[in-house]
Amino acid sequence: MQTSPAEPRQATRPSDPRTPAPVDARPSKNGRFGLPTATALVMGNIIGGGIFMIPAAVAPYGTVSLLAFVVLTVGAIALALVFGQLARRNPRTGGPYVYAREAFGDFAGFLSAWSYWITTWVSNAALAVAAVGYLDVLLPLGHSTALSITAALAFQWLPALANLAGTKYVGAVQLVSTVLKFIPLALVAVGGLFFFDPKNLGPFDGNGQGWMGGMTAAAAILLFSYLGVESAAMSAGQVRDPERNVGRASVLGTAGAAVVYLLGTVAVFGTVAHEQLIHSAAPFSDAVNAMFGGSWGGTVIAVAALVSMTGALNGWTLLAAQAPYAAAKDGLFPAAFGKEKRGVPTFGVIVSVALASVLTVLNFASGAKGAFDMLVLVTTFTATVPYLLSTAAQLYWLVRGATDKVSTPHLVRDAVLGLGAFAFSIWLLAGAGYAAVYQGVLFLFAGILVYVWLAGRRRGDGSTGDAADACDTTDTAVAS
Repeated sequence: MQTSPAEPRQATRPSDPRTPAPVDARPSKNGRFGLPTATALVMGNIIGGGIFMIPAAVAPYGTVSLLAFVVLTVGAIALALVFGQLARRNPRTGGPYVYAREAFGDFAGFLSAWSYWITTWVSNAALAVAAVGYLDVLLPLGHSTALSITAALAFQWLPALANLAGTKYVGAVQLVSTVLKFIPLALVAVGGLFFFDPKNLGPFDGNGQGWMGGMTAAAAILLFSYLGVESAAMSAGQVRDPERNVGRASVLGTAGAAVVYLLGTVAVFGTVAHEQLIHSAAPFSDAVNAMFGGSWGGTVIAVAALVSMTGALNGWTLLAAQAPYAAAKDGLFPAAFGKEKRGVPTFGVIVSVALASVLTVLNFASGAKGAFDMLVLVTTFTATVPYLLSTAAQLYWLVRGATDKVSTPHLVRDAVLGLGAFAFSIWLLAGAGYAAVYQGVLFLFAGILVYVWLAGRRRGDGSTGDAADACDTTDTAVAS
């Protein structure tokens, strides 16, 4: 295993023999991700299936939505840079969980891991359900519930099997699927520029509430298109030379996804008439048909969407196991989540896919679509909690002036990035809406019972794991 000459220090309390030894949540060097694979993981997880509906979703707000894209991209890249800085100091698997726990202690770390875990497996269920809709374009399922459930479960368990085979196969699937979905999207984005007609663009301010109001409204829809920027940080233990490559992969993957989003949306805006686009159910298909004629665009885009979603499911299945894995290593999740084989937390993969499968079956079989939609809405809140805690951790070390954790010569630069990333995370939270925040808080706080049970057992065993206190002790020792 390649290591950095300057490993981040793990704070312990020498005077307290009950303090557990620090746990290295990094697997062996076998099957590790290089920079291209780590970048593909970020880009593949950001670009799921939503891109195929984004142009129609933001069209009613006018071309001001393109400005919203630019602003959001700046915020997302700031967040990616912050994750790179945090991973450089603590390149452990678990990313946002690790950063929150190191700065604020066990409880904050647990909340980060718990909320992220909910986000991943619920999102996987939503992706599988959406994939069935695209599959129906290619292979009509005849509205058969049994066939729909079978297809949805296949979309979940095939990526899970790739994960269980080891990180080498996860990386291969992610790299191939990212390339395969990037090609048709790039062709539409670049090809659309040759068929671009400014008359199709529509008004700049489509909702008539001023450009600021339109940009904010469009941003509320676009905000969650950037979820996944943390993917490389979450899998830092599988990334080769994580101190350097996590930050690079985060920025490159986010920037690559942003280019695809922006150019694709511009191409669709310029090839599909505005009045048609705001009512379109398949904007990229309409764009292909407008460029080349015929009606085969729907088939091409359906294939691209299925490849995109399969790649996203592959990457998110890995992430679904990473936060619980890191937390389990610290005693903050059941111990079974901390077991791995071939570099993959197998128990976490199986449990997360099983929960997503149950949710999927309920959605199709019992008519519980309302409950399913509510859970998907919850993920728009739970996904932002680790972002807020991570950026808060970065600002915490900056404010404290911890010389072993911040770069003094770049203090102003890092402070600007940290504040920008924190503002972006708050904007994500605001864009979720009142209902998502309300339901999300309930799900988040429900995890407190799990924390109480695990923390109580640890105390009963005579162990303690207050990371914040440990860091205080180390800082005091350094100051001395």
